[in-house]
Amino acid sequence: MIRAAGAADAAQVMAGLQALAATMGDPFRLSAAQLARALESGAARAVLHDRGLALWSPFVSTSRGAMGAYVSDLWVADAARGQGLGVRLLAAVRDQAAAEFGAVFLRLAVYAGNPGARQFYDRLGFAPKPDETWLTLEGAALEAI
Repeated sequence: MIRAAGAADAAQVMAGLQALAATMGDPFRLSAAQLARALESGAARAVLHDRGLALWSPFVSTSRGAMGAYVSDLWVADAARGQGLGVRLLAAVRDQAAAEFGAVFLRLAVYAGNPGARQFYDRLGFAPKPDETWLTLEGAALEAI
């Protein structure tokens, strides 16, 4: 069963995010306190299943004149892949975001070196926005502004 996560679920969310990072070979620097604060404040939300999760945040688009949800992490345990859990997790994000603030779109990013994930998202109808490039400002450059 998929359900919305709360601050009390931070440990389960953390475990799933750590599993995703390990699978991707990514560093994992998020602390349990940071995650709990984000979930408690609503800065981040999650939907959970025993074998997967999606971590997401509200997203405002002035050009669309609409609210959306940015899915920062989608993880499905290896043993559960190919069973539709990823689609169900994304649908749960869609439903929760629509109910909470009228979201009408989902946005996410996919690593260029992850063609399996890209094919999955393509099959669902996710499409790149050729007129947009997402940029990141961090570290000394962030402090300098």
